[in-house]
Amino acid sequence: MLLALPLGAAAEDRLVRLYAPDGLVETGLFKHILPRFSLKTQIKVELVAGADKADMEFGRKGRVLVQGAGQLWHIQRRREGHNGTDRLAKWLHSDVGLRTITGFAPDGAALFTLPPEEIDEVEDLSLSGDVVLGLSLSKTKCARCHAVDDATRLTTIGSTPSFFVLRSLSDWQERFATFYDLNPHPAFTQVADLTDPFPDDRPSPIVPVLMTIDEISAILAYVSGLQAADLGSPLVHQ
Repeated sequence: MLLALPLGAAAEDRLVRLYAPDGLVETGLFKHILPRFSLKTQIKVELVAGADKADMEFGRKGRVLVQGAGQLWHIQRRREGHNGTDRLAKWLHSDVGLRTITGFAPDGAALFTLPPEEIDEVEDLSLSGDVVLGLSLSKTKCARCHAVDDATRLTTIGSTPSFFVLRSLSDWQERFATFYDLNPHPAFTQVADLTDPFPDDRPSPIVPVLMTIDEISAILAYVSGLQAADLGSPLVHQ
C-alpha cells in the first residue's frame, strides 16, 4: 500500500481533465492539438463532460488564448499546482502551442487566430521517450530517405536532409513531432489514432510507413541527443 501511493500520485500528475463547450470540441481542434502535446510531454489530456470535473476549462474566464469559432477563448486552471495542468497551460501559450492552434485548418482556412496582443512564450520541453527504441525505429522507418546515424550517412537519398542537419534547425522538435503533416510524408505515412486513412483513389505510392504516437516519442528522444550538424555561419545577403 505504501509503495503504491507514490505511483498513483505520479500517474494522476500526468493526467489533465479538460472541459470545453460542445461547439468548440466539434470543430475538431482538440483532436488536432492534444496528441501533439501528449507526444511532446507524455501527459494525457482527457476531455470531460462537465466543468466541475475539470482541471482546466476553455471558456470566457481566465487568461486569453485565441479567437475563433465565434468568440475570444480563455483558459482557466481550476486546479493550481498540478504538474500536468501547469504544463498544458504553458504549452498552449507557447510559440509552438499557438502555432499548432492557429495552424488548424480542416478545410484549408484557419479557424483560430491570435488575440490582439500576441503572446510570446517559449517552453522548455523534456523528452522522455525510449532513446534505444528511437534509434532502431529511425533506422527501420526513416533511413530509406534520411541519414539517421553515422552508419547511414552514405546509403540514403542525397537530396534529403539528414537527422543531424534537421537537428540544427531552431524548430527541429516541432518538425519531428509533426513530420506526418509535412510533405511528402502525408502521402505514405499513417500514425495510429491520429492520421486519416489513405483515400481509396490515392493509395500510398510506396510501402507505407506505419507508426504510433509512442514510436514518434521515442524518435524525438533519440534525435534530442544527436549532435547538430555545423552548417557554418548564417548566409549574409550582399
